[in-house]
Amino acid sequence: SSGINAEYGDLMPVLSGEVEEIPRAVWFYRGNEMFAARVGRYKVHYWTWSHQHYQFCPGQLVSNLTTPDQVNRTLDPIVIDMENDPGEKYLLGGRARNTGLKMVQPWVDKHKSTLVPGEPSLNYCDDMVKNWAPPGCEDIGYCLPVPSESTIKLCGWDH
Repeated sequence: SSGINAEYGDLMPVLSGEVEEIPRAVWFYRGNEMFAARVGRYKVHYWTWSHQHYQFCPGQLVSNLTTPDQVNRTLDPIVIDMENDPGEKYLLGGRARNTGLKMVQPWVDKHKSTLVPGEPSLNYCDDMVKNWAPPGCEDIGYCLPVPSESTIKLCGWDH
């Protein structure tokens, strides 16, 4: 229980019914870069980059959020209200956006100031498992090439 107390603080308000949940953050990383963070109902995207899979999924392209290239949005982050928009289709603006940023940003600042990066344990890439050729890709002329052999190697993220 000391591990829970150290991470979340005093649990008595939840156990006594005074509050429903203890605020906590969820971090979304790609490699060593934090792409997004969520605290409560708000998720803030600091980087955007989606694989081109959204081309196969109608309705999944969201302007400024699903981007084919990495886009650094740390100076102008995207804010989503996950309670009202769990599919992340609508970007918040104005007062709602500012409320989300004010809730999430202090958590991100504290996290980044105290983070001690570890050595990645899942940093091996195999080109064979990257192949993505869904049924019907031949019909639209958009199948990714299949490598002739497995090429397991150390890989990194170009951030």
